[in-house]
Amino acid sequence: MVKTVDEIWRAQRADSPATVLAIGTAVPPNVYYQSEYPDWYFRVTKSEHKTKLKQKFKRMCEGTTIEKRYMHLTEEMLLAHPNMYDDSGPSMDARQDIVVDAVPRLGQAAAAKAIKEWGHPKSSITHLVFHSICGVDMPGSDYKLARLLGLPNTVKRVMLYQQGCFAGGTVLRVAKDIAENNRGARVLVVCAEVFAMVFNGPSEARLDALVGQALFGDGAAALVVGADPDPETERPLFQIVSVASTVVPESDGAIQGHVRESGLTFHLVKDVPKLISGCIKGLLEEALGPLGVHDWNSIFWVAHPGGRLILDKVEELIGLKEERLRVTRDVLREYGNMSSVCVLFIMDEMRRRSAAEGKGTTGEGLELGVLFGFGPGLTVETVVLRSFPTV
Repeated sequence: MVKTVDEIWRAQRADSPATVLAIGTAVPPNVYYQSEYPDWYFRVTKSEHKTKLKQKFKRMCEGTTIEKRYMHLTEEMLLAHPNMYDDSGPSMDARQDIVVDAVPRLGQAAAAKAIKEWGHPKSSITHLVFHSICGVDMPGSDYKLARLLGLPNTVKRVMLYQQGCFAGGTVLRVAKDIAENNRGARVLVVCAEVFAMVFNGPSEARLDALVGQALFGDGAAALVVGADPDPETERPLFQIVSVASTVVPESDGAIQGHVRESGLTFHLVKDVPKLISGCIKGLLEEALGPLGVHDWNSIFWVAHPGGRLILDKVEELIGLKEERLRVTRDVLREYGNMSSVCVLFIMDEMRRRSAAEGKGTTGEGLELGVLFGFGPGLTVETVVLRSFPTV
């Protein structure tokens, strides 16, 4: 029977909102404890003579509340490529050689766990959405990951580079659009970050960049997202209710990242905690007001842990109880700032803690929640989530 264009268009649309069906996470094998990191960092960068700067860096590390971070980068790699820390010459080639291989492989580790949890064959993956701050190459990390996993040659790929820390929300926004507008789609979402591109030696002239050296860690997370879940074979964890993306007023240049011969440099120019916390209440009203929610302690929170001061300021300005950001702070403590990956780690940790309690995927018995991704722009991604009971 011949169909009209409108009939074909309607048949492509899903009947229900996109849901997260599985989550997987991964970190590199090398762990760096924050209490020991200043000594290691100044030793491997041949900067131990900068004693005052080292003391300043120690105070930065102590103030982060981070206990440990995982990194692909090793001392052996730095010894082989001293330009990566002493600025004596260009180091982009060496950095690229590291990350273009490491990023898709770390993503593969997380994606394999998500697909295994989902329980369906890899051939059922129809779309791939991949984000990373680094490793720009052709073909990209999306192509390499698809090859490593053995995904079908027909998988539809979207590669996002250098979006920054807010991209954990961006990938959910893109996956929601794909899943709800392509009936039967199963979207593999992957964020993988390897900060070898960002590593640099200490300098008094770049104190804002030194903050990043005290915060960033490597990691990867993967989700399987799809609408109309099969009640017999799929177990939804979170429903993606709504998504929004906002540029914070008067925040131009607050967080900057620049690709240079010395790698990817980060700069904090304005009062980021003040700018972010100042816009949160309005974003909450826009996202949750239509659902009749105005008590910000009645929802669960998945907030990008860009740093302790940002979390403190948000808590203070909207009167959040300590427990609302507990999982966010725990992920920051255990892994550091993994950029786009963090919010996906927080979602995973929430559902894990609740698995034995049966209180929904948040472990707090709260049905609705909000995910915030903060990053360069300043850009804020807002995602409203609904949790499902866990078994």
